[in-house]
Amino acid sequence: MHYTIQHIANALQAEASLSAPGTVIEHLVTDSRRIVFPSLSLFFAIHTSRRDGHSFVKEVHERGIHNFVVEKGFNITAFTNANFIFVDNTLQALQQLAAWHRGHFNYPVIGITGSNGKTIVKEWLYQLLSPVYNIVRSPRSYNSQVGVPLSVWEMSSENTLAIFEAGISQPGEMSKLEPVIKPTIGVLTNIGEAHGENFMNSAQKLSEKLRLFKHCDILIGRERDFGLQRDWIEFLGGELDILTWGYSIKNHFVIQRITKQDSSTRIEMYCDTQEIIFTIPFTDDASIENAITCMCVCIVLESGTDTMAQRMLQLQPVDMRLQLVQAINNCAVINDSYSFDITSFSVALDFLLQQHQYAQKTVIISDIPNEAGEEIYAQVAAMLQAKSISRVIAVGRQWELYAAALKNAVAITQHYATTDTFVSQFSNNHFRNEAILLKGARKFGFERIAGLLERKVHQTLLEINLTAMVHNLKQYQQQLKPGVKLMAMVKAFGYGSGGAEVANVLQFHKVDYLAVAYADEGIELRKAGISLPVMVMNIDDAAFEALVQYNLEPELFSFNILASFALFVKKQGIQQYPVHIKIDTGMHRLGFEEQDMPALTALLVNNPQLVVKSVFSHLAASEDSNQDAFTQRQADVLMQCCRQVENAIGYSFIRHISNSAAIFRNAHLQFDMVRLGIGLHGVDTAFEHQLQLQTVATLKTTIAQLRHVKAGDTVGYNRRGKVTRNSLIATIRIGYADGFDRRLSNGVGKVFINGDFVPVIGPVAMDMTMVDVTGITQIEEGDEVEVFGTNIPVQQVAAWCDTIAYEILTGISQRVKRVYVEE
Repeated sequence: MHYTIQHIANALQAEASLSAPGTVIEHLVTDSRRIVFPSLSLFFAIHTSRRDGHSFVKEVHERGIHNFVVEKGFNITAFTNANFIFVDNTLQALQQLAAWHRGHFNYPVIGITGSNGKTIVKEWLYQLLSPVYNIVRSPRSYNSQVGVPLSVWEMSSENTLAIFEAGISQPGEMSKLEPVIKPTIGVLTNIGEAHGENFMNSAQKLSEKLRLFKHCDILIGRERDFGLQRDWIEFLGGELDILTWGYSIKNHFVIQRITKQDSSTRIEMYCDTQEIIFTIPFTDDASIENAITCMCVCIVLESGTDTMAQRMLQLQPVDMRLQLVQAINNCAVINDSYSFDITSFSVALDFLLQQHQYAQKTVIISDIPNEAGEEIYAQVAAMLQAKSISRVIAVGRQWELYAAALKNAVAITQHYATTDTFVSQFSNNHFRNEAILLKGARKFGFERIAGLLERKVHQTLLEINLTAMVHNLKQYQQQLKPGVKLMAMVKAFGYGSGGAEVANVLQFHKVDYLAVAYADEGIELRKAGISLPVMVMNIDDAAFEALVQYNLEPELFSFNILASFALFVKKQGIQQYPVHIKIDTGMHRLGFEEQDMPALTALLVNNPQLVVKSVFSHLAASEDSNQDAFTQRQADVLMQCCRQVENAIGYSFIRHISNSAAIFRNAHLQFDMVRLGIGLHGVDTAFEHQLQLQTVATLKTTIAQLRHVKAGDTVGYNRRGKVTRNSLIATIRIGYADGFDRRLSNGVGKVFINGDFVPVIGPVAMDMTMVDVTGITQIEEGDEVEVFGTNIPVQQVAAWCDTIAYEILTGISQRVKRVYVEE
């Protein structure tokens, strides 16, 4: 359905200043970075914990959006030929508009909530029901206060079923989402500990989640997730049918038997007197529970149990993450070939465009599922054109019908009727120095194309979760006082995670500054398309030319280096060049001391071609509460030095001293900017757990071989691995050349395999390591091994090695494949 801006103003019952009341609105935008169709978009200026959307109205207006929802009092005099709607709260207005839009449709709407499994259940229901229904669903994990209304806005009269998930992190949020989704069928998935920190107890969290089902006709869930049904029926008003599944005969869906086999599970259940038997290609408990929930929903929708049983056997794993991996001929591949809808396609295109290190962008795209018509294909072509994609390779017979629209949108287009045709005609020479997005519906099997493009390296990999990194960034940003800037440290190859890849994400999320150790690192960022200000912390005379050429800002820490750089800049005829002054307040590593201030200020005054951007220092022990007095003395010295510098040069500059630990441990020392380093990667050096940090880097490998070794035999070099019992030994594909430290040898270190922690036996070798897996009941060659990650924190590995997490992260070899994921 298409609404005019006047319709929307009326729906919101809001005051408006409309220069063109007949303007048609098709798209809602809350993020200035995600604009595709500006003339058809309505921008909501939403406040977040860190930023105010109103500060982006000018930028959005310049990019072609002329329709805005802003809060009352916003000054619009600078904007001509624009439509403005004035509301009390822009987020509430977004939710109110989506709820109004939801009211236009009468087909079934499934609302899903719970602690775990929401996205899996949603996507499996889509797999099972899409042959019967035209389904609109939440893209990826759009289940937040903003994501839900954006998902519901995609409902149209062409759909026959909607599936939306809703997540909450604090009390009161679900009551705002319920009228937006207004589900007719409710699904409650597993209730666990996720996002429980803001609730008094699990009972409060459950009661808050259940508010989503206030106006449902039917609610489906596992028996033990509900507690006493009578209590919940009373809580929800007693007007809905609660259909639970479980082993007890009092359930509506009664589980008779669950039989796990090697790679599948057979499930037998009853509904009334009907026996239902189906098999799923998974054996883990979470998948079994999610599949049972899905079957219960399918039964309620009367979709035919025999047909659903056949489709259950074909269920595919759900990986809702974008993956960026290194590929052949200096390419990178973004694999998003799980599903295809307009919203997820827009997100994937944004991620592609973040890869500034590649000038050429290629999209390999399949036909759009569910018999999409000309309008959808035209929209996809327009999105490709708006994003200035270099080349498009279309796979599928439907694209033959819309080839003209594609050619008008993109300079270079190719077409293959099937994936088989593409694979048979594939040549490595067709791809070079480019970023490649794979976006296709599951049935096209684009994983085969991914396998051809990805660079073949050994099976040890470092997985960097960019979504977790952004989460950690926001955790720290929420601690900042208003107006405090943030400098992100991306030195040492981004703490081992990849400098350019990490910097692209940080630039997209609008950090203020980046910092590297050496000019070479800064040059790589510039070559990768990073435009943020970059401070270089360790320079010498040989780097001066490169600093100026690539617009990098040096840290000046001694009289010699300051005088030399000032002379170089003067000879170049540069009038003003930004520099950063390092003060030694107690670390005694680099920097000017307090007694140097008279000479330093005189030098700065006599060299006005140097513009002081910041004056800063480095805390020696901010994570240690026993050193808080020393930390405060360091800050006092810095501020005294800053006052002397400012008085001398006659202008202000940025002052900063806080590192990751100090951001929340010493909040009064945030000053004008903070420097975020290891905390960005989920490591809390203060061990105070005041922030809900997520694991960013996971080092994985696989089992190369399993071997039975008799008691009394030895394992590894110099026979240092003593076997005292008949044992099963796994050789894993990682060694000290990969960054698996030799200090982990002989039982010091452990790895995580199939739910168990197993010790290293014998010495760590260059390329291989042996671990004792005796007693693990299910284990095979090729099984995944976690070296550090969610189950073994990198801090634990560091403790085993008697070192710090920095050394472990930066020590991962460049031969280890990096895989970047965005959820």
